[in-house]
Amino acid sequence: MAANTQTELGKAGAAQSADFIAPDAAGKLRALEERLRQLPSLMVAYSGGVDSAFLAATAHRVLGARMLAVLADSPSLARRDMEQACAFAHSLDMPLQVIATDELDRPEYARNDASRCFHCKDELFAVMEKLGAKLGFAHIAYGMNADDTRDFRPGQRAAEEHAVLAPLAEAGLTKVEVRALAKAAGYPVWDRPAAPCLSSRVEYGRAVTREVLEQVERGEEGLRQLGFRELRVRHHGELARVEIARGELPRALTMEMLDAITAALKQAGFKYVTLDCSGFRSGSMNEVLGNAVLPAEVLVRRGA
Repeated sequence: MAANTQTELGKAGAAQSADFIAPDAAGKLRALEERLRQLPSLMVAYSGGVDSAFLAATAHRVLGARMLAVLADSPSLARRDMEQACAFAHSLDMPLQVIATDELDRPEYARNDASRCFHCKDELFAVMEKLGAKLGFAHIAYGMNADDTRDFRPGQRAAEEHAVLAPLAEAGLTKVEVRALAKAAGYPVWDRPAAPCLSSRVEYGRAVTREVLEQVERGEEGLRQLGFRELRVRHHGELARVEIARGELPRALTMEMLDAITAALKQAGFKYVTLDCSGFRSGSMNEVLGNAVLPAEVLVRRGA
């Protein structure tokens, strides 16, 4: 699609947003656009998830060639997610550069304690800073939304240390609002399930290795082949703890499907398989963290 044609579609999408979403979200979108216009140039840390995709698409519409989406290719990014991220960027003629990050080479990342996400984002933003200096980009931004401050996310500390902007959060946009705006703009990512890095599936204290990440990726792809959409395979060594969205759980609860789930996970290399009766919930690995490792502001928001 020609760039000028896509620009017109982007403008049409923005107009639709104002017509079909809540006034608060429309106002926040205008605030986001105005914030982006103030920037001389911007690189967006882009994963293909709805938040970073919407931020990148909006920045592209507002800044044109003065923005660049940067996709980090590492073993913690599922191949499926990388392919979808590239496809969305190409569909908008959005400038995209794929870079290699080496977080697995950092012992402090591989040991997989509660600060793992800090070291991941620290690596990403350090590589992006070097790229920005080389290409002449003035700022870096990432897709943190206004809801993300309510959970334990060490990557936010890395963003602060590298002076990375969070325009969605600055505009007050929540996850629900970002999805609504993306839908109104016609972006197919609007209802894409959240897809954090594969390392988030590995229990704290278990070393993150390429083999472990590949095992998780094979297990989740096997479940998708069975027709499940929103899921996680939590890696507990020889045990795979499967989380499936509660709306999809009834379909899993037949002997035939349980056998199929077990076979898929054993084929991925797990010895034992268990289905979590609580269903999928984002960040469930953080449930084991004691309050001692959580920042005070997170505890306040959680009501602790």
